[in-house]
Amino acid sequence: MARSMPPWRRLQQALAQDPAVLVTVARLEGSGPREVGAWMAVTAERCFATIGGGQLEFDALAQARGFLLAGAVDAPLRRYALGPSLGQCCGGVVYLRFELLGSVDIAGLRERLADQQELLPVALFGGGHVGRAIVELLGQLPARVHWIDSRDEVFPEDLSEQVETEHSNPVQAAVQDLTPGSRVLIMSFSHAEDMDVVAACLQRQRERSDLPYVGLIGSKTKWASFRQRLLARGFSEAELAHVTCPIGVPGIDGKQPQVIAVAVVGQLLQGWKPGGTGRRYES
Repeated sequence: MARSMPPWRRLQQALAQDPAVLVTVARLEGSGPREVGAWMAVTAERCFATIGGGQLEFDALAQARGFLLAGAVDAPLRRYALGPSLGQCCGGVVYLRFELLGSVDIAGLRERLADQQELLPVALFGGGHVGRAIVELLGQLPARVHWIDSRDEVFPEDLSEQVETEHSNPVQAAVQDLTPGSRVLIMSFSHAEDMDVVAACLQRQRERSDLPYVGLIGSKTKWASFRQRLLARGFSEAELAHVTCPIGVPGIDGKQPQVIAVAVVGQLLQGWKPGGTGRRYES
């Protein structure tokens, strides 16, 4: 699995050789393509991250390269009316801040560019093919992944900085320490482990009610079997209704790990509304 290097780190590497102009969404009036705090950085030949694409980004890119040629930013804050001047259908007004960066700015980039947007907390139990595909996809999105398995040496070595791995035996013991608000995905190598993790999640949900999504990979037949066994363990129908099985956006029927990953991650994002806390991931 290839390491997903966030844009701020790639920008750090570029600044060791070349200056750049940092373009940040400073203010919005009405609707715009990106939120306040979104950014892109422009060097003479490269561009990192995005402020939303379209004509706004095209014009900002040209403006930034003009500042690079001049070696200075003569107007740090610029106003862009998306509808009248740029022909974009958002219709709002975006204020962009331009700032010249050099090698002296490398050290502070992480604090400036990597701590502004909440990350979706995901706890994934299982290091198999589907689990790896999901982790790889989440590594490109605003997510923080806690990846758990009971087996040694199951995790790839080269992972995104957004992924934390844990060897837990028994695997369900890790449930107690999950980040509150975690979206839990259960797809271990055995049905017995899956059952224990589901039960631990339901018990935690009963006590704390802080796991908004508990998803179990498998068919309707698998869930029917699990449901009977969980009822026998003392969980109610209302509690079992909190478990999603099968997982994934309905209508995506492919069985390849990458297809399943797209369907599952899409379902996680459907129910997520960032609250403005946590750490930023750069798109």
